[in-house]
Amino acid sequence: MSTAYSPGVAAVCREIVRDRSRIYDLTSKGNMVAVVSDGSAVLGLGNIGAEGSMPVMEGKALLFKELADIDAFPICIDAHEADEIIAIVRAISPTFGGINLEDIAAPKCFEVEDGLQDLGIPVFHDDQHGTAVVVLAAMVNALRVVNKEFADVKVVFSGAGASGIACCKILQVMGVENIILADTRGIIYQGRDNLTPAKEEIALTTNPEGIKGDVQEALKGADVFIGLSVANLLTADDIRTMNKDPIVLPMANPDPEILPEEAMRGGAAVVGTGRSDMPNQINNVLAFPGIMRGALDARAERITARMKVAAGFAISDLVPEPTPEEIIPYALNKDVVPAVAKAVADAWQEDTSQ
Repeated sequence: MSTAYSPGVAAVCREIVRDRSRIYDLTSKGNMVAVVSDGSAVLGLGNIGAEGSMPVMEGKALLFKELADIDAFPICIDAHEADEIIAIVRAISPTFGGINLEDIAAPKCFEVEDGLQDLGIPVFHDDQHGTAVVVLAAMVNALRVVNKEFADVKVVFSGAGASGIACCKILQVMGVENIILADTRGIIYQGRDNLTPAKEEIALTTNPEGIKGDVQEALKGADVFIGLSVANLLTADDIRTMNKDPIVLPMANPDPEILPEEAMRGGAAVVGTGRSDMPNQINNVLAFPGIMRGALDARAERITARMKVAAGFAISDLVPEPTPEEIIPYALNKDVVPAVAKAVADAWQEDTSQ
């Protein structure tokens, strides 16, 4: 008792007071992550509240531990406004080496993440950036299969929420210039009514031709479809209007925007979904454990664009010879976390050395 608690623990406390950075050496902070949610946008279930979201956050914590040996804790909060969530996370942040934001509805999630970037620890909204990283990995290899380049393709998104906008931005980093997003009201363009601030911002850099209409209109001549919306949105006839050898990534869960066999009947060259019982599962579990492991190992202060892109390429590199049936590694491939963690840690070192 005298060693583990009083009076011996007092010496450790005094050392941390003397030098706050010593908390990483003398406590478990550097390996602990809070999985924070208000339960307002749980995948496939919607706004089910803090208590309802608890099993999902427990599952996330289990994956962190199993795949990356990170001690993660579900923090399900009864808070509804962005400033409330920001205040709560700020208050608990001294305990944790990183924050994983989860299942927080858009546009609130953008404000929450942006408001926490000065904590000095990585804050990662998985619904945005985990999805974006894995989509990037899938795109790298899918484009290799069809022999196309990022700069040359037209990409259409169905869904312009948190994940859709994040995926759009990471593809823009890769040089994709012709991107069109569509939400429940149709194609997003500058000046359209009923746009949130996040959609107004993304409208400034997308849809260069100012196309209006629905997602079917946007698909004409497109090279890539990425679905983050609702089931049964497209048919084989819609895929036939796309460019030669289209890439189709319908990721709505549990039922995709178009089933793989229907997409292939329409001429799709590569198809990936979010489901584990179909080929090319595009699953966030390929990203978030390794990204946070690498950020904790590097003692990163935030998650940067370079780190996210590095994670995407680390995942894609695990499929050295991609085929239409395999553009992305198996979701529980044990090689993924070490590869992603190293790439992320190296990217942080590059960011801080400049």
